[in-house]
Amino acid sequence: MILSLFSALAINWNVNPEITSIGPVHIRYYSLFFVIGFWLGYRMFVYFYKREQLPVSLLDPLLFTLIICTIVGARLGHVLFYQPEYYLANPAEIFKIWHGGLASHGGAIAILIGLWWYARHYGKKYSFDFLWILDRIGIVIAFAGMFIRLGNLMNSEIYGDVTDLPWGFVFLRNGEIFPKHPTQLYEALAYLILGVALLLLYRYRLDKLKRGFLFGLFLTGLFGARFLIEFIKEPQVDFEAGMALNMGQLLSIPFVIAGIILMIRSSRIATPAMRETANNAKEKGEKRR
Repeated sequence: MILSLFSALAINWNVNPEITSIGPVHIRYYSLFFVIGFWLGYRMFVYFYKREQLPVSLLDPLLFTLIICTIVGARLGHVLFYQPEYYLANPAEIFKIWHGGLASHGGAIAILIGLWWYARHYGKKYSFDFLWILDRIGIVIAFAGMFIRLGNLMNSEIYGDVTDLPWGFVFLRNGEIFPKHPTQLYEALAYLILGVALLLLYRYRLDKLKRGFLFGLFLTGLFGARFLIEFIKEPQVDFEAGMALNMGQLLSIPFVIAGIILMIRSSRIATPAMRETANNAKEKGEKRR
């Protein structure tokens, strides 16, 4: 009776995930949001590099690295963490990413590897290191994560358990009849708040911060939110049904711990969050006099 009442109050969600199609090419909202996230991230890095006097041309290899690592890492993360038996039996399906199946934890691991290579390849010449690039990529990923979760909403996927809250969504395309938690929106909002907080810290407090703090806060905030929201999510795969903590939560714990360690470490080191440039080195020298 109560569920029937709230089903009447809930939002009936029946959005077509495809915007349009041109012959065999299908353009989906998820792809559009994915591209918007990368575009916004690129523009933010243009701002970061100009502010800290780095050549904008360095962004081309960075963008290429991030695109490859995000797609390959997220896909392999889903294959290895969620459905290894299926993909071992059907290896050709690994390449069919348009069928769905991307894991943010796999993407995060691949991005870390790619950024380590980028910092090692370009950092010595341009006076930045791995932690410097991580502090800035965390800001970008928070906003990109928001767009990806909006894409999940348009796909009617990765949502929560039955809810009697008035903002529940009935995902009609999946045959649902009861309202479910729109956990895609919960995560999108959490990532937006985190992204804005990190950007404000970068904009107004960068000269006071130590290297690694921003990325530590990003890891703790993003994966901490993910860990909590997972409690009200439906299992993504069958084997999660009997688990006290699902796979998403188990994979989030190391990232949260790493974030806390980075924030503690940043308070004990002297390396500033801002890149050393000729101008700020000169300013420091004048202050010492």
